[in-house]
Amino acid sequence: MKAIICDIDGVLLHSNTLIEGADTFVNRILKQGNPLLFLTNFPSQTPQDLQNRLAQAGIHVKEDKFYTSSMATAAFLKRQSGKKAYVIGEGALVHALYSIGFTITDINPDFVVVGETRAYNWDMIQKASFFILECGARFVATNPDVAGQHGQPACGALCAPIERITGRKPFYIGKPSAWMMRAALNSIGVHSENAVIVGDNMRTDILAGVQAGMETVLVLTGATKGEDVPFFPYRPSHIFERAGDINIL
Repeated sequence: MKAIICDIDGVLLHSNTLIEGADTFVNRILKQGNPLLFLTNFPSQTPQDLQNRLAQAGIHVKEDKFYTSSMATAAFLKRQSGKKAYVIGEGALVHALYSIGFTITDINPDFVVVGETRAYNWDMIQKASFFILECGARFVATNPDVAGQHGQPACGALCAPIERITGRKPFYIGKPSAWMMRAALNSIGVHSENAVIVGDNMRTDILAGVQAGMETVLVLTGATKGEDVPFFPYRPSHIFERAGDINIL
C-alpha cells in the first residue's frame, strides 16, 4: 500500500472553498489506511491552522498529517551551524525557528530567512541585503513560488529584489527541492519508491516527485492546465481532472 503525499491548494481547496470531490478522495484514502501527508509550500500557517482550514471545508484529519515549508526550513537549519536569523515572514515560520532554538534578530544574524508576509517593505529589503552583503548571512527561503492565487506575491517574489541587490540566490527549501521531499518522506517513514505525490503544479509538485523517483499524479484544478503539459520535458505518471476522479490509488 503506497503512501500518499498530497498538495492542498489547487488540489483540495481554492482559497478556503472545497474543490468538488476532494473530500471523497481524502476520505477514501483514510478508509483504505494509506499513509497520508499533506505537503504544502505555503509557509504562513501551522499544522493546526491547516487542520482547521480543511475542517471548515469538510475534510477532517489529524494535525500530524500536515508538513509545511516552514517546518522543512527549520529541519534544514537545525543541521546547520549558527542559531540566529533575520526573518521576513509570519508567525508559523517564526514559531518553527523558535522550536529549534533559534534567536530571531536584526543584530548580526547567521541567516536571512524569507517566507511570506503581507507586511513586506523597503526596510526589510534593505536589512536583508545588508546582512547578506556585509555580515555574511546565509540566504535561505521557504519556497520558490512567485505567486499564489489571484496574483498574491509569494516567497520567490519577495526574494527577487534581495537577489538583485546582493547577486546571491537563496537556497530554496520547498518543492521541488530534494530536501523538502526527503524531509516529508522521513516524517512518515516511507521510501520514495513506495510513495505517490498528488499535485496541481508541474513546476513544483510533479517536478519534486519526478526528481525523487516517485509516482506522480497531476490534477487539473490548479496551476497547470492540460494544454500546458506538452511544454514540459517531464510528464506526470497520471493525469486526472480533479482529485475526486483519481482511481489508481
